[in-house]
Amino acid sequence: MSEPVKPLDIDTVHAFVLIADFGSFTRAAQALDTSQAAISLKLKRLEERLGYRLLERTPRHVRLTPVGEQFMQAARDLLRAHERALGDMQAAPARRLIIGISDHVAGAELPHLLSRIAAYDPLLIIEVRIASSRDLTAAFDREELDAVIVRNEGARQDGEVLVAERFGWFAAPAWQQAPDTPLRLATMAAPCGVRHVAVRVLDDAGIAWT
Repeated sequence: MSEPVKPLDIDTVHAFVLIADFGSFTRAAQALDTSQAAISLKLKRLEERLGYRLLERTPRHVRLTPVGEQFMQAARDLLRAHERALGDMQAAPARRLIIGISDHVAGAELPHLLSRIAAYDPLLIIEVRIASSRDLTAAFDREELDAVIVRNEGARQDGEVLVAERFGWFAAPAWQQAPDTPLRLATMAAPCGVRHVAVRVLDDAGIAWT
């Protein structure tokens, strides 16, 4: 008679998915409100239970192994089934998360990222508002939004820096500036913060523009 198969622990599977999604043990620990050591232990137990390595960890990167990539879809399916089961049993009311995202930040990958968030909690209703950083920051201060991802246009310190962007000047390959004529710009309309940065640099350099 074969021994019964030991079931997977939901918490360890959840930790694995978060580590892979964040690409960081530290951020996964923060999301679960626990320590990095505890997250590492959960992953170790899951890998021992499965019998293979799920993640490759270096000082700079955390990435899935080929086997880890194969296991990821099953892990997500397991978490979704678990959340659906809890929701059906508890008849929990739907929750709403309202996120503001700057039009400079929102891109083609946004639907995929939202689907990953929804996978953790099928009962969570995610509402996304896309607007200028300035408008979204004001809405956040009025407590109309739960969180915002915006470009920091001032000296605010109440958020977390996700990435430091580099700005650059772009033109057609054959473009040449005609002498003694203002530089012609294509920008978003005022009060766009990026536009403000660009024209301020030009004004400081004494370069005429239109």
